[in-house]
Amino acid sequence: MIYVICRGLLRLIYSVLFPLKTVGMENIPKEGGVLLCGNHISNLDPMTMGIKLERKVNYMAKAELFNVPVLGPLVRQLGAFPVKRGGVSKESIKTALNLLRSGQVMGIFPEGTRNSDAGIAKKGAATFALRSGAAVVPAAIIGHYKPFRRMVVVYGAPIDLSEYAAGGSDSAEAVTDLIMARIREMLETGKPSGK
Repeated sequence: MIYVICRGLLRLIYSVLFPLKTVGMENIPKEGGVLLCGNHISNLDPMTMGIKLERKVNYMAKAELFNVPVLGPLVRQLGAFPVKRGGVSKESIKTALNLLRSGQVMGIFPEGTRNSDAGIAKKGAATFALRSGAAVVPAAIIGHYKPFRRMVVVYGAPIDLSEYAAGGSDSAEAVTDLIMARIREMLETGKPSGK
């Protein structure tokens, strides 16, 4: 309930501050585990990538946020779960896999840090995808978060990972490259990839 209320408030704020256009929302599966993989340009990206979706999007968030009075419990209610700086703990990995295997949506930024050009990414997103069997949907966040300027989120078609399912670390690297290539393609074209 808190998630729905906050999402509604954010939609209202965005409609004024950063008018948000979405393209390819039909590419988000209506059920089942979904790993939503986006480029990362700002701390606002988790909200931007998820607020127009009807499904709740869960994210990893810095563990320190959960120790802040009021903010900590609110962040948890909004679907975030803690991850420690300097590496993802076994507990965070387990939480992420459980979310995906139970049919929920998880948002992740494969680069692991803010970057302007969807550059080098870590293998975490690919590993979650291969281990959970969740659908992988690439997302491109386009814009500069300037007040009253339009932001655009493009959602690509789910990426078919069946040929990588049996592989190990080589597969994770190939999947990471494929996810980032789809995101870069959408950043360049402004159109959903994989069609």
